[in-house]
Amino acid sequence: MSGLVLPPVTRRLRALARAELILLGRNRSAVATALLVPLTLPFSVRPAVDRLDLKAHGLTVGAVMLTAATGFSFLFTVYTTLVSAFAARREALVLKRLRTGELGDTEILAGTALPAVCVGLAQTLVLTAGCTVLLHTGAPRAPYLTVLGVGLGTVLSAALAALTAAFTRTPESAQVTALPLVLVSMVGSGIAIPTEVMPGRLASVCEFLPLSPAIRLVRAGWTGGLSTYEVLGALATALAWTVVAVFAVRRWFRWEPRR
Repeated sequence: MSGLVLPPVTRRLRALARAELILLGRNRSAVATALLVPLTLPFSVRPAVDRLDLKAHGLTVGAVMLTAATGFSFLFTVYTTLVSAFAARREALVLKRLRTGELGDTEILAGTALPAVCVGLAQTLVLTAGCTVLLHTGAPRAPYLTVLGVGLGTVLSAALAALTAAFTRTPESAQVTALPLVLVSMVGSGIAIPTEVMPGRLASVCEFLPLSPAIRLVRAGWTGGLSTYEVLGALATALAWTVVAVFAVRRWFRWEPRR
């Protein structure tokens, strides 16, 4: 019986993802940031969370901490890791050489992003299991919302990383160029502090930040606190940001080194 024959696109993506995973493993600082930061940062916001009146907003400490862990995974396992990876591959002429082969532009970007995306998804599963056991969050009330939130947040984080890399001169400067989105998302997207406890007008503005819809969906999966209208609004906002990010990447992503 012959083995399974994979389509050419799948074989190319798998080969590129395997090579990228090897390169990622050799970058110790990137591995440490991707694996350790999302595991430790949620505990740093725990004192602030404990001072909030979560019950008045239908929230629990477990749901808030779990959402924070997922959000930090978006930012550090996927976003910042890929900003550095895209910039490094571009400056080393790897992306330019790949474009001379059979791979299309979308395949090159997707293959480069695939290891970080897979690590982020696996990390989210581990964090979810850990928070469920340690913080007694219980079963999610609407698990499909959490799945949607994780999927949208991961894809958008990868697209935003490619866009940020277009304006990043060197891999070393990736930490600087990625910092604005990281700080804005931590404070305004409900990662460190839930948007539910913010003043009304501020919360309404923060809901339109890039990662806010994904964070809201992830949290709502555990609390069941969103109406159908709010879920559709969050999905529309997330999809709009994804479309804008993909269009911007196609328009401004640089394949040549920034000299």
